[in-house]
Amino acid sequence: MHHLTPARSLRALARLLAYPNADLRALLPELTPALHDEGRLTPARSAGLERLIGSLWVSDPYDVESDYVELFDRGRSTSLHLFEHVHGDSRDRGQAMVDLIRTYEQAGLHLPVGQGGELPDYLPLVLEFVSMLDGESAWAFTSEFAHILNALYAALLKRRSLYAHIPAAVLELMGLAIEPTEVPEDEALDEAWAEPAAFGGCTSHGQQRPDQPQPIHIVRNKPRTASPRGASA
Repeated sequence: MHHLTPARSLRALARLLAYPNADLRALLPELTPALHDEGRLTPARSAGLERLIGSLWVSDPYDVESDYVELFDRGRSTSLHLFEHVHGDSRDRGQAMVDLIRTYEQAGLHLPVGQGGELPDYLPLVLEFVSMLDGESAWAFTSEFAHILNALYAALLKRRSLYAHIPAAVLELMGLAIEPTEVPEDEALDEAWAEPAAFGGCTSHGQQRPDQPQPIHIVRNKPRTASPRGASA
């Protein structure tokens, strides 16, 4: 585990994972050096991210945006909202959101209020938050949702998407194992995960110690590993 958080790389990955509108595409030339500067990614992972950046740069903007929506907004297995993988649409997700917002605020990150803001479990926002933490805290925080990153990586591999390099890069940056899991069908996804004590120590009964910083625990019923078929990433 590194003692320094790869903050610049994490922020670059957060931006690369966001909706690819004109503003994001204008930033693409800056993302490659940002990902290289800290020297924490393997050559193979860096090359994969460069292919993704290149594809976003040269492809038709309409196709890029529609492909993004089809990839991330049409199924739970590729959702960028972490609690979607854990809670699905259950009401437990609301309390988990509240606890995650409290975790952010205790660290000095205050989300915008009103329409247009992202939900707190949106992965690009989570990566921005991790980039603010010290090395040990960043590793501990990320390790609690590493299994979701691995599930997302596997789902994106199954779809042969270059975006698979992003969750893999996060795991690589934080020194966590890249272990693609079996990808369940979206309708069966709720059964693949145990009810967690989610971000901020939240269970379906609320915080264990209200108003105090809580550990994050997101766990699965059964760890499952498989080598998903699809594009190599």
